[in-house]
Amino acid sequence: MRRTIAVLAGLVLALTGGACGGKDEPPATPATPVERPAAGDHELTLRHDGVERRYLLHAPPGYDPARPTALVIALHFFPGSGAGMRELTGLDARADRENFLVAYPDGRDGGFNALICCGSTDDVGFLTTLTGHLVDTWRADPDRVYLTGISNGGDLSFRLAVEATGLFAAIGVVSGGYSGPLTEPDSYVPKRPVSVITFVGGQDRYAGIFQDGLRTWQRRLGCRPVAGRTPAAPAGLSRADARCADGSDVTVWSLPEMGHSWPGATSGQLAAPDAGVSATDLIWEFFAAHPRGT
Repeated sequence: MRRTIAVLAGLVLALTGGACGGKDEPPATPATPVERPAAGDHELTLRHDGVERRYLLHAPPGYDPARPTALVIALHFFPGSGAGMRELTGLDARADRENFLVAYPDGRDGGFNALICCGSTDDVGFLTTLTGHLVDTWRADPDRVYLTGISNGGDLSFRLAVEATGLFAAIGVVSGGYSGPLTEPDSYVPKRPVSVITFVGGQDRYAGIFQDGLRTWQRRLGCRPVAGRTPAAPAGLSRADARCADGSDVTVWSLPEMGHSWPGATSGQLAAPDAGVSATDLIWEFFAAHPRGT
């Protein structure tokens, strides 16, 4: 009788263990979807610092994962999102014509940890990791990786130009600046050349801060004005070009009647459709002329 009870107990334990996966087996985890580089719009995530970070990625119709492709990473304002940045800039349409990738990361809680705002997330580390992932998985060309942003995203573009050494060939900053406690030391400049194109609205309440920061940037990098290299700016606007001692270029567009906005944008928050120029077009033209090493 005791033998029969023991056998029955053993069968119960075996069946229970099999149904639950066994005491020593780890719990099942969902499989990570395989990322398949292809043309089109993709909603993706990347784990950094134990957190799933979200980003949108647009690959143009002519995208070929077998060939290196230029990459633009576009950073939104605060509070904002990658989807809002996509709508504001219209970069997807330009990417389709010129055949480059565009990534639109989401900041944490609507913002990025830039120079004066927002939060304490390691966004320098996140964007460094994201760039490496896009180079390795999506075949982004490491010599043609660019960064653009507006407001909070523009501030972070300057921070990454300095702290992510050798990662970005050029940055395009709209209504953003180089200011805050991190920028106080004269040593806070890129260790490798990073060219800059930027747009400052005269009616922007931060215009003075942006202009001061640009003067500091150019002084520290030994930049000197370059005249007669480009066509004149449209009436009422001004463009200043400089070449720096490290070989990088700085182009500053001043738009006296514009506020805290994206010039030429026709939809989305912070759009300025009547600004007189298209920041999206001018930024891409600048990027295309400034791959790494030129």
